[in-house]
Amino acid sequence: MRLIDLRSDTVTRPTPEMRRAMYEAEVGDDVYGEDPTVNRLQERAAELLGKEDALFVPTGTQGNQVAVLTHTRRGEEVIVEAEAHVYIYEVAGIAALSGCQVKPVPGVNGAMDPEAVAAAIREDNVHYPRTGLVCVENTHNRSGGCVVPTENIAAVAGAAHRRGIPVHMDGARIFNAAVALGRPAAELVAPVDSVMFCLSKGLAAPVGSLLVGSRDFIAEARRHRKLLGGGMRQAGVLAAAGLVALELMIDRLADDHANARRLAEGINEIPGLAVDMATVQTNMVLTEVTDPRWTAPALVQALREEGVLCNATGPQHIRLVTHKDVTAADVEIALATIDQVVKAGPQ
Repeated sequence: MRLIDLRSDTVTRPTPEMRRAMYEAEVGDDVYGEDPTVNRLQERAAELLGKEDALFVPTGTQGNQVAVLTHTRRGEEVIVEAEAHVYIYEVAGIAALSGCQVKPVPGVNGAMDPEAVAAAIREDNVHYPRTGLVCVENTHNRSGGCVVPTENIAAVAGAAHRRGIPVHMDGARIFNAAVALGRPAAELVAPVDSVMFCLSKGLAAPVGSLLVGSRDFIAEARRHRKLLGGGMRQAGVLAAAGLVALELMIDRLADDHANARRLAEGINEIPGLAVDMATVQTNMVLTEVTDPRWTAPALVQALREEGVLCNATGPQHIRLVTHKDVTAADVEIALATIDQVVKAGPQ
């Protein structure tokens, strides 16, 4: 039985072009700055994002945590959106690694109210931690891949910058946002001081993320990458796939978005399931299980047994993610399977 894997876009397999580039990659010792393929990848990432420099890191989580370490000092406070990946899914890294506490600000589909962010910035008082950083996220994972409007990012960044506070963007899927808006990624990240984006999600590279920012910021971030064990050696073997991803895999994200919309529309036609179509903006579909016979975990298990993989995100919610290894035909098969399983009820 062929599995249709809708758990995440992290499950993508490298393309033949990536495998060939990895095999043929020119390499050197990247800790010494001597890997030419890594250097080319970093230069290309900085160019695409409109920043001065970039740093290749193994994972998006490490990229975010390196950014926090670089921007802050121990004992400071980091303002984040209340459902942010850096707060929910990174193992309390801000506290454990940077020695900072988090101040969550509720948002709407990932967008924080700039006035709420301004109000959350600490006054100069001996009793309070200093606000050291504001973090934003685009696209926003927990809202189902919603695109945070660039105008909102700019307003939040303006509120922080007026108080001398830097802004970091978790842009793991920033190219999904760029494709959805039809705007260059550099334009979307222009208001922020640093941004991390992933190669290993929708762009389908097997490993790696980039942290991008000013030249001085990246020089210091390199030290923190080493601290966290991210100083790789002949990493050009991995970076080569990233170069292919940036060259060939960005524009095709539109296919994933189209497949996600078709998936969402089809799910909405199945009695017992519901999708808020306003949140289907990129490659994710958040589905509410309204059939009282089913819980989300039970339905996920039943679908797995029929060859459709997805993840429960709560007792009554399921997330499905499209990517380059899910075709339009796969979406139709998945919809037919979901319809059949839901209607049949728990066995």
